[in-house]
Amino acid sequence: MSNQMLFYIMGISGGLFVFIIIAYFIMQKMLNKGDIKKIKQLREGTREKKFTSDILYQKLYIYFIRIPFLNRYVRKLRRKLEIINVDDEYLTRRQTAKIVLNAILIIVPLTIFIIVLTYHDKLLLGILLLFEVFLIETIMGGMVDKLDTKLLKQQIGFFAEIRHAYHEYNMVEEAIYEVSQKDQLEISRQGEKIYEILTSDDPETELEKYYDVAPNSYLKEFAGVSFLTREFGDRTDSNGASLYLKNLNNITEEMQLEILKREKLDYVFQSLSVIALVPVLCIQPLKDWAVSNFSFTSSFYNGKLGFVIQLLLIIATFICYILIRKLKDNGSTNNNYVDPNNTWQMKLYKNPIVKKVVDLFIPKERTKEYKKDVNLLKDAASKQKMEALYVNRIVICIAVFLASLLLFNQIHNVAIDYIYENPTSEYNVMGQMSEKEEAAAMNLTNQDNYFLDRLKGQKLTLEQIKLEVRYSQYYEDATDQEIDQAAKRIDSKLKVVNKEYLKWFEWLLAFVFALVGYCAPKWILVFQKMMRRLEIENEVMQFQTIILMLMKIERVNVEMILEWLERYSNIFREPITRCVNNYEAGAWEALEELKNDINFEQMIRIVEGLQSAVEKIPINEAFDELDNEREYYQEKRKESNERVIKRKGLIGKVIGFTPMVGLFVGYLIIPLVVIGLMSMTNAFSNISTMM
Repeated sequence: MSNQMLFYIMGISGGLFVFIIIAYFIMQKMLNKGDIKKIKQLREGTREKKFTSDILYQKLYIYFIRIPFLNRYVRKLRRKLEIINVDDEYLTRRQTAKIVLNAILIIVPLTIFIIVLTYHDKLLLGILLLFEVFLIETIMGGMVDKLDTKLLKQQIGFFAEIRHAYHEYNMVEEAIYEVSQKDQLEISRQGEKIYEILTSDDPETELEKYYDVAPNSYLKEFAGVSFLTREFGDRTDSNGASLYLKNLNNITEEMQLEILKREKLDYVFQSLSVIALVPVLCIQPLKDWAVSNFSFTSSFYNGKLGFVIQLLLIIATFICYILIRKLKDNGSTNNNYVDPNNTWQMKLYKNPIVKKVVDLFIPKERTKEYKKDVNLLKDAASKQKMEALYVNRIVICIAVFLASLLLFNQIHNVAIDYIYENPTSEYNVMGQMSEKEEAAAMNLTNQDNYFLDRLKGQKLTLEQIKLEVRYSQYYEDATDQEIDQAAKRIDSKLKVVNKEYLKWFEWLLAFVFALVGYCAPKWILVFQKMMRRLEIENEVMQFQTIILMLMKIERVNVEMILEWLERYSNIFREPITRCVNNYEAGAWEALEELKNDINFEQMIRIVEGLQSAVEKIPINEAFDELDNEREYYQEKRKESNERVIKRKGLIGKVIGFTPMVGLFVGYLIIPLVVIGLMSMTNAFSNISTMM
């Protein structure tokens, strides 16, 4: 470049710099004038003086939502938190960013630990990293559950304040509004939403919309009772107490029982998920310890059998982990955020080609198999659609089949790699080889590998192998005995290498495993159904509380009670829904059909009471024993919860400790004992031969 051109560039750069400085001072002067200056002063007066955690979380949210893969979790969290926070975008972003950040602070160190621990075992490393995807879901789900429980605890104080405000104003909507304005808690936003519903032009329609997005059933009950009291007025019981306040007390007692139940379940399951995961992280350290201290186990841990048992441990851990999640999360009330139409399964099903394939597997409507699947989804309280269930089954089936073939191929590769890489030497029962012995053993292995590369794939006799050995460069000066030993050793290795390929029964096993994978989603639904059956008594007692709240309100009829029971039911939802749909055709007949569809004695008694209230006696007389025996039912409810928690805890402990027992018994103790005995037997036979 010439000097003249350099001067031109420097001159232009200097001129631009001077121009920017002059423009800056002119704009600064303009900004300090008139309205612009006032606006700037107002902004300075309201600006946060220091960098706070709220600002940090707001900025982190913007970064998280832009990161591929991570934005999926951010959006999923948003859907859950929006229900609790009721249109508070600032708080929703703050809580989302906080939960995601906490999850990252747990996952990143764990990922580094896993990589350091298993970097030389690529398959195990890949499986563990894939397993972390499910772990992220658990961590985030647990944090959201804490917020849901926190909201429940706030509701207790909120209802207590409403009692005092109702005494002062004697108006439901004014009491809710007054209490909702006192603080900025999550429950206050729910209170404001309920106040808007009660004072809207069409409160009944708005209330139905709120039922679909309410964080828990107790807020639904509170909103419904408040609406009925505002519409039909309050009444007093025989003791002169307000019926509305008495219903608030009933809801509070229900919430207290639920909070105690959740806290006990959290205590029982708080360590089971970790216990189920630990064996996967301990596989590699345990393997390294066993090989370093008992060298005779190297053939097991580095061979095909050790790989198979390691794989079975990982699969068992994965299954147990999922079952523990299902077992613990089964009683959660916060299921409203699930959108069955917005899942990846339904998006995949919309593809025309995929739709044609999936429709071939879905049973035809009105068939016995179709009704069976529909009933299973309902009994398990699953939100997924029939199409999503079968997309899951087909995808898992294909994935399991391909994974099975890959794993079978990897098992063969492990056996071949062991032959090619393991030092060829006779070990002592205890201890390791010296560096010199190991170098000599590896040299012998490399010699054998030369012959394996030349002869693999061929069917040779021992004599033919001897000829190859005799005329090779490695055994030019060897004795006949040395050649015989080498030929026998190479022959045994060659047989292993030649038989390690995918066989017909492995293809058959892959089909069997694929069939198991195809059935797995339905088995999980069956498991969820079994777990929900443990809640059957708890649900019936909740029905009794709902009837107790409604039966003394004027203009409440049997049909309205059935609609309320349908709204809060899980296990009995299908028969109650059918009863509500058939009610107009004949109330008694619809209730009789409902009674025939159920086989739980306490629920049958409720249906018989509703039948009596249809034609014979008023509702409050049909269920007068509920009011008289309220304390008894509450104690029975507590005892039922204790029994459910004990059962779940027992099942959870069996499932949670299964991988740990498999690790120590199947992967450590049995191999040490069996291989140790076999090594001792061989040692004694060699000694006896020498003698």
